[in-house]
Amino acid sequence: MSSLLRFQARIGQRTLLLTTAALPLTGWTVHALTLHRRLADARKDLLTGLPLRPEFTAYSERLLRTRRRNDLHVLMLDGVDFKGINDTYGHAAGDTVIQTMGRRLAQWSANRQALAARLGGDEFAVCAVLPPATALAEITELREQLQQPLQYEGQTLRLDVSIGIARAADLSGETMSRILRGADKAMYKVKESEATFPYFATRADAYATTVNGRRAGRRGTHTLARAA
Repeated sequence: MSSLLRFQARIGQRTLLLTTAALPLTGWTVHALTLHRRLADARKDLLTGLPLRPEFTAYSERLLRTRRRNDLHVLMLDGVDFKGINDTYGHAAGDTVIQTMGRRLAQWSANRQALAARLGGDEFAVCAVLPPATALAEITELREQLQQPLQYEGQTLRLDVSIGIARAADLSGETMSRILRGADKAMYKVKESEATFPYFATRADAYATTVNGRRAGRRGTHTLARAA
């Protein structure tokens, strides 16, 4: 065998060894990426694609520890009479409404330092860093976008949403858990016409009575109260 042929043979053997060694690595890489995607998907709401409560809480707590704390706004949102849409037009229509709400919240948040999440049912939350000078205008713009009518199978569905706002600057020294409770209570007051939009949570709202950690008045809390 000539020296050239021997050299080519050695090169071929080394290439084969390198390729064989790379195969397990490639397999593990693909497996790791697939697992990462599955874990990421598990943290998202299947219907809207929005993050769920754990990721929202972690995100808002991180922002609360930054220098932008005083610009931090937490919004709690609840659909008004979405059950009526379900009852009248069916669950597919209700799902379409929830998906539309999620898409509109995601679009608004994408243009800001913000994160929107679905907490369950027709309840959503947004954590956003907003300059005090423009915050109210931006939140009002979001409310108007969410309330735009939706066309569904030839029907016009009119959407309404109650929004409660908690500003970290108004609740200095409070934990994110308290700020979230304040925003939730503020939303409930707006929904029950005890207050009008825009309503900003007070410290009393942040310390509102709860039943097993949930705001009194939430669906199911009467059952928890009886059980206690």
